[in-house]
This record gives sequence, C-alpha cells and structure tokens, in this order.
Amino acid sequence: MEFFSLSKPADALDKYLGLWAPAERPQEVQDIFAAAGRVLARDIAVEVDVPSFDRSTVDGFAVRAKDTFGATETTPALFIVVGEVAMGQSAEGRIDAGQAFRIPTGGMLPDGADAVVMVEYTEELAEATIAIVKDVAPGENVIHRGEDLARGELLLEQGRRLNAHDVGALSSVGMSAVPVFERPVVSVVSTGDEIVPPGAMPGPGQVPDINGPALIAAASMSGCRARFVGVFRDDYGTLLRACQDELHAGADAIIMSGGSSVGPLDLTPKVLNALGEPGVLVHGLALRPGKPTILGLAGGVPVFGLPGHPASALVAFEAVVKPLLRVLSGERATTVLASERARPSVRAVLERNLSSGPGREERVRVRLVIKEGRLYARPVFGKSGLISTLVRADGTVRIPEESGGYEAGQVVDVYLWGF
Repeated sequence: MEFFSLSKPADALDKYLGLWAPAERPQEVQDIFAAAGRVLARDIAVEVDVPSFDRSTVDGFAVRAKDTFGATETTPALFIVVGEVAMGQSAEGRIDAGQAFRIPTGGMLPDGADAVVMVEYTEELAEATIAIVKDVAPGENVIHRGEDLARGELLLEQGRRLNAHDVGALSSVGMSAVPVFERPVVSVVSTGDEIVPPGAMPGPGQVPDINGPALIAAASMSGCRARFVGVFRDDYGTLLRACQDELHAGADAIIMSGGSSVGPLDLTPKVLNALGEPGVLVHGLALRPGKPTILGLAGGVPVFGLPGHPASALVAFEAVVKPLLRVLSGERATTVLASERARPSVRAVLERNLSSGPGREERVRVRLVIKEGRLYARPVFGKSGLISTLVRADGTVRIPEESGGYEAGQVVDVYLWGF
C-alpha cells in the first residue's frame, strides 16, 4: 500500500464499498416511541386501509353533492338536517335527497353522502333547516377510505433510517413496535503522547483530548453505540493490544484518532495492517482539511484512522466515515452514496474571496449571517487544529479540486453540519 496516494472522498468510498459489504446485522424490536433514527430491518407493507372510512376534512354538513348543484347566494339550496356525526363513532342513519348531517373535521361520512359543505357556506334558517349557498363536487372536502395508504402497498423498505414522518406512518397502520437492526458498536481510541483524558489537568506540553469526546458524539449521532476506549501513548504494542481487545470484545468498527500521517510516531497504519487482512485500503484523501485519513479493514471489521487535528478529524469523519457507518448500520449502500452526494444545502452569497490550491477538494468552514434580508456565507479561517473554527461555523463551502476558488459576491452552496 502506497501511503498518501491521495483519493477523492467519493472515489475512496467507492473503492471501500467495492471491497467490503457488511454482514446483515442482528435484529431487535423497538418500541415505536423510540424508533426514530433506527434502521428498519424488514419491508413494511400496509395491512389496513388508511383511513379505514370516508372522513370529512372540514367542519360542515355531509350531503349528496348532486343536491347542491346550482346553489348560489341568490338561489340557495335548502336541506333538512336529519342527524349529526359524533367524533369517533359511526353515523346512524343515511342521507337521502335534500338531507344533511352535521359533521366535524375527521368525522365519518354517513351512508349516502359523498361530499361535505363547509359551514362557512351555509346558513341556518330553522332548527333543522339550512341553506347552502355554494355547490360542491362529489368527493369535495372528503378523504376516502384507503386514499392515504391502501392495504397491500409497500409502506417502507428495509434499510431505511426512520424519521418522524415514518414513525407517524407506522403508527397510522397500527404498529406499536418496529423491527430494526441493532446499532453497531464503534470503539474510539485516542492516541498521542501529548494527550490527556477529558477532565485531567494538562501538564507542560500536554493538551486535553478533544477528538475522543467529539468522535464519540459524531458516531452516536450517526446511529451507532459509541464506546470510548481511552487515551494511549504513541507506543505500537500498547495501541495494537488495545485495538485487538476491542475486536475480541465484539466491536463492529474502530476509529483511531491521531498518528495517521507518515512520521516516525504515526503508528496507526502499522497497527491497522497488523490487526488483520486486508489492512489499509486508503491512506490519504484529496481533502483539506482531512488529508491524512486512513480507511482499512481488519478481517471484515472497518478500522479508520483520523487526523489528530480536531477540524481535520471531524471534516474527514463527515466526508467518509459517517457514510460507511451508515452502511454498517444496515442502510443500503446505494441509498447512502446517493444521499451523501446530493446532500441538501442552502444558497448564500459569499462575503469574501476564497482561493484554493489545485489537487484537493477544500471544505471551507463558514458562518451564515443575514444582512439586508439576504443570506451570506462568512468564511471562518483558522488552522485545522482549532476546534473553535468548527464551533463558530454552521457548515462548509466545498471548493472542487479543479477550481481555483470563488469570488466574493458569488452565490455558493453551504453544506450544513450533518452531526
């Protein structure tokens, strides 16, 4: 493996997924109230019509539409009110010519009715007589049985990460629990002689561990169960044993932070190759920040080496590690790649010139600001070791490797942070 044979992030993902396909994850049943963010373990077909009855979409009067034809304010149609629909109950009786039922929004249409007149277009003339001043068409102000979801149709496909809309749809078809894949366990290892654990007082030349907590948060927000292994010195044997212990404990993936470059103390490539075949698959991304990133496999288990600088680590995580963790979680690779390459963005006016050198995609951190009613992207400049540049930014502007940059005043896409 040639170190720093730089790959575009998209090419790195394609190469990795061409060599790795995770085994199907174990399944569990999840209460619907906690199902959001989980990955569906099987296709869900609709077993009941939704709604299960014809229902009104407005407050008004259920009628036969043809009895209202021609009704206007000057020549209203008169109707006898012969009943009232109660919420949550069937209408008793049926509608014949010239008759109407009072009905609330969501109420079940009585037999014989095929439309609802909004109460605003009626006038009560007597206790049981109304005048309708606007005609309605058949089906107007009505949701028909099965119009939302019809029995037998596919509702959701296996491999879909459930959102709030999906959970609502599952509840609408009567489900109180959902079959989902178990979340993968991701172990995070921080490395560096200068790193001290969170909460410890740094000595001279030492710094607190930023990447460990940040990557735990990023992996958790990507749908995984993240486990912090600890902070380790730059010692090959110690690092190798720590990672081997995680593999033996059943880790589904390992993220190592620091030591991913090519210096004498950059041990991550050596450790990864010793963990199992095939070892390092990609070493180096054509990405700034995030160049010294490693993607590898140890006996089918993904192992990632991220840069020690916080901005580099988190930008690289979002670019290549997060998509692979989504696939590991049970999402379909084709869906993940499509969604990552068509990620939603907001359009904003660039406040300052942005220059970029050739050969690498650059992701410039920007803050969104509103001036005179327009949305602007304000670059947040700073070295890749500064976590503050990420905190002050709302997302990134991507400068393609073939571009020399953008000029102030251009409208650019701002990709909001995904974690």
